[in-house]
Amino acid sequence: MPRFSVIVPAYKVQAYLHECVESVLGQGFSDFELIAVDDCSPDGSGGILDEFAVRDARVSVIHLQENVGLGRARNAALSRATGDYLLFLDSDDTLTPGSLQAIADRLKQTAEPDVLVYDYARTYWDGSTARNQRADLLTQSPDGPQVFALADRPALLRLLQVVWNKAYKREFIERRGFTFPPGYYEDTPWTYPVLLSARTIAVLDRVCVGYRQRRQGNILGTTSRRHFDIFEQYDRVFGHIENNPGLDRWRPAVFERLHAHIATIYGSTDRLPRSARAAFFKRARQYHRRYRPAGTRVDARQFLLGIGARRAFDALRMAGQLRRTLHARAVVAYRRMSGAAMLLHYGIQRRLPLDPGLAVFSAYGDRGYACNPAALEASVRALAPHIRTAWITSARHAHTLPPGVRRLHPGSAAYWTALARATYLVSNVNLSDRYVKRRGQTNIQTHHGTPLKHMGVDLLDRPAAARDLDFERLLRQADRWDYSLSANRHSTLTWERAYPSGFTTLEYGYPRNDIFQLATADDVLNVRNRLGIPREATAVLYAPTHRDYRLGQPTPADLPRMARELGPGFVILLRSHHLSKAPAAVLPEGVIDVSAHPCVEELCLAADVLLTDYSSIMFDYANLDRPIVLHTEDWAAYGAARGTYFNIIAEPPGLVARTEDELIDILATDAWRGPRSAELRAAFRARFCAHDDGHAAERVIRRVFLGEDGALPSVIPLEHRRPAPAPSRARALTPRPHTTVPAPALSPFEVHPQA
Repeated sequence: MPRFSVIVPAYKVQAYLHECVESVLGQGFSDFELIAVDDCSPDGSGGILDEFAVRDARVSVIHLQENVGLGRARNAALSRATGDYLLFLDSDDTLTPGSLQAIADRLKQTAEPDVLVYDYARTYWDGSTARNQRADLLTQSPDGPQVFALADRPALLRLLQVVWNKAYKREFIERRGFTFPPGYYEDTPWTYPVLLSARTIAVLDRVCVGYRQRRQGNILGTTSRRHFDIFEQYDRVFGHIENNPGLDRWRPAVFERLHAHIATIYGSTDRLPRSARAAFFKRARQYHRRYRPAGTRVDARQFLLGIGARRAFDALRMAGQLRRTLHARAVVAYRRMSGAAMLLHYGIQRRLPLDPGLAVFSAYGDRGYACNPAALEASVRALAPHIRTAWITSARHAHTLPPGVRRLHPGSAAYWTALARATYLVSNVNLSDRYVKRRGQTNIQTHHGTPLKHMGVDLLDRPAAARDLDFERLLRQADRWDYSLSANRHSTLTWERAYPSGFTTLEYGYPRNDIFQLATADDVLNVRNRLGIPREATAVLYAPTHRDYRLGQPTPADLPRMARELGPGFVILLRSHHLSKAPAAVLPEGVIDVSAHPCVEELCLAADVLLTDYSSIMFDYANLDRPIVLHTEDWAAYGAARGTYFNIIAEPPGLVARTEDELIDILATDAWRGPRSAELRAAFRARFCAHDDGHAAERVIRRVFLGEDGALPSVIPLEHRRPAPAPSRARALTPRPHTTVPAPALSPFEVHPQA
């Protein structure tokens, strides 16, 4: 008996069917049967399913002799299902990687509920995705009940009532005799009765299904009188309530959903023929009167529907649309007026004298206190206290600022005043295009990594990566730089070629990497403690980079498989690239999502080993002299699209895995920290870490802010450096059990006294 029976009905979906079935068969979890139903499809769908059945014994195919529709096609598969749980998947949709394992894990955690509800994301023809807008209904508090009845969470009825976002215990379905009726809206009389009747329900806050949004051909987007089917389907829902007196209390909630469903169909411009709208409204009025529970309060729309005031109902609906349109236009107009006023304010401020004691900082497009600018800001306060600092960031990232650091909200009057009058401006990207550099202002471009991939004008012959990059605009921005920071000679040569302008290069090392030489064993263990890493676990910091040639940016490695095969002795810290899509809200056991952690340097301190592909984080992490593993399965595609300055596979910082099997073997066998890994790392450090000795920020401050060009700290040779101890060494230096009370956050960019 398999764990799951995955049911896939197919009708005129030959273009999407391969992707659908492969998304099931390619799951790391394999304890399932896939029952596909060819609903007498006139295209090649039946043949495609037969091909899969020949290749994989888990696939069985039912060929129907006539087209019976989606609901009855599912019924044909139900009669053959043997799995513990039933899952339905429409044949143009897909399961996301790792979904079956996540569903199986959640079912086990919640003691086999009757129904498990999971999430989905809409996927569009252009590759974009959008998660279900009501995903908040699937959140699960650690302190709340993991299993419940619908009465405990009635808001679940507000989810899109589809059959394919749930796993159903087969014994429960068979005992209650649930089947699908014929019709256009066959999911409605299945989902409501199932949820109302389930004794135990659980939720999984994870996207498990990619819900394809077709440009054309969506059956529910077809203009037809078949949309009148909704009334008959709600007759079935209320009939189920009538036949089960214990469910009578759900009449008001189902009535509310009936009204919302009817309003959606009536309000859609592409569902009902114009000639059928009056008849649909009349039928809706009848159903309103038929199923409205006595004493139920109604809103204005429901009242107008109940009395049959169609014109007033339409007027109210159009008034709501007009109100939303006017509000949106008012917001746009306000923003334009506000923007014009701010630019006028900025122009006035630019005519006032510069403030020699003001330095303004920002990072990553105003996304918080981070990277090289943060390290420099902390050093300015420590070494040049006569200079006031301010940081540009939104309220969303205000919590990342250290106490006492003034925040400038992007676009505010204070922001424009600071850009107009600050003497020093520091960023790791570029300031607003509307910023006009004044004589006497000093711009410091810190960058945010050592370049492996092509940058700047080196992308001129790489249209797949450059896309709509405006090179003239890019060079105008580079012309504002007075100083460009560099961590090594490779970066120096690259920046000067990729951004041909008149800046001065400061090859001093990266200020953000100072912490790697200054942090202590206690710092390392405190960070791990705050992240929830077990004291003895091996922490793998997994930081994949952005891929220009892909949309959607899925995680390259199969995290559920990695976590499962590495076992409980490992913890994977997932650091997604900020341009990639967010990871699933619920990750496999043994995986911690640290994508939103404000300080990547802290994550490096906490890790025993770095796993990446082509991310510049490898150059920074190498300063810790800890193992690095590269996962380079798509090296050819990445290099062809983006271009790289050297072959990282030929000159790697550690062992290279070309496949996922090799990757798991490297990590599971301890090869990742063997002598070959150390040999490769030593050569890499000698080439790229020559200046990162813990004093990079001090060199910049003394040169640029204090004018002490002749008093810069000498570079400490690699062989004389003592970077922060690896976690195993930190535990040896601190043998007592480390406190489980969250330690104060490490201030990675504060200059230590010895600096």
